[in-house]
Amino acid sequence: MPRKKQKRIVVKLGTGVLTSSAGRLDLSRMKNICAQIAEAMKNSWQVILVSSGAVGLGMGKLGLKSRPKQISSVQKCAAVGQGILIQTWAELFEPFGISVAQLLLTRDDLDVLPRHKAMRDLIDELLADSIVPIINENDSVSAAELNIKFGDNDVLSALVATLSKADELAIISTAPGLIDMRGTGEIVRRVEKITPEIRAMAGGTTSATAVGGMITKIKAAEIATSSGCDVYIASGVNGDSLSRIFAGENPGTVFIGNGESASSRKRWLAHFGRTIGKIFVDEGAAEAIHNKGSSLLPAGVKDISGKFSKGDLVEIVDVSKGYVVARGLAAENSDNIKKMVSAGVRKKCGHKDVVVHRDNLAIV
Repeated sequence: MPRKKQKRIVVKLGTGVLTSSAGRLDLSRMKNICAQIAEAMKNSWQVILVSSGAVGLGMGKLGLKSRPKQISSVQKCAAVGQGILIQTWAELFEPFGISVAQLLLTRDDLDVLPRHKAMRDLIDELLADSIVPIINENDSVSAAELNIKFGDNDVLSALVATLSKADELAIISTAPGLIDMRGTGEIVRRVEKITPEIRAMAGGTTSATAVGGMITKIKAAEIATSSGCDVYIASGVNGDSLSRIFAGENPGTVFIGNGESASSRKRWLAHFGRTIGKIFVDEGAAEAIHNKGSSLLPAGVKDISGKFSKGDLVEIVDVSKGYVVARGLAAENSDNIKKMVSAGVRKKCGHKDVVVHRDNLAIV
């Protein structure tokens, strides 16, 4: 009998799912989650967990009722809570014969290319040995520096799904799905494309321990679906949402991936790495890049922001609409590009003059 094809899923578990009240883990619910994952792994699923709850656990251990505002206090709560969280997961998975591995990440672990590749290889190795990676942001470090923060575990889970080339991302929280608050008030079951109307349905969060809300879930869905990953938003309160997703059902809202599986390099260009500057382009250049996969030529450049070197990562912005079209590696430094696009030189530029080559471009 041929072996089933393995599928890979990232499961993000929100604080509201893991805790019955601030600072207390809901062990019964966590056991149920472990049982569902263990059964799925028997059926050729590879599972990566992105687990919230560390700061909330630390708050409970330290007797705090609301999330601290001081960065040092958040770091303290995270440092206390992470140990409790991973120990609990290890103990709950043990009866199923499943080992876990803790990975605490900052943005640099995904943005800096050598570390990005090392993390991707490590996750692959763990999954090959049927070990469940349990990932969280390293709040005890990144809370102090906004430039190395992911901002929310919803976004982190989408980046992990993109990094690991996951087939699916399940964002499990107390939300049953995306609710059409401006219309029927019912759950939107299927989203083919994320439009301004879809974004308008998102709201904030009222949790004392959580950071994100539906807004960050939509953002996460945008990131993951652009890499061909289907994204589910479902409630973890009911108990069987994960099993239903593993069975191919939709217990909440599903955002359909774009069907394309970009190379690891293109994924890094689109979603990882820190951009050094911006290149503003006209509508024609933006359309050529987005619709035809063209290189960016000097004739399409309207302006440049920031000082960058050849090979630095830059954003390409449609000046008429104000949004980022693509990210890529500059073929020349910012000073040379300014010279290339100046009124006198622009006319002389031929097709050999490239600002960002299409091989080094990724649509976002």
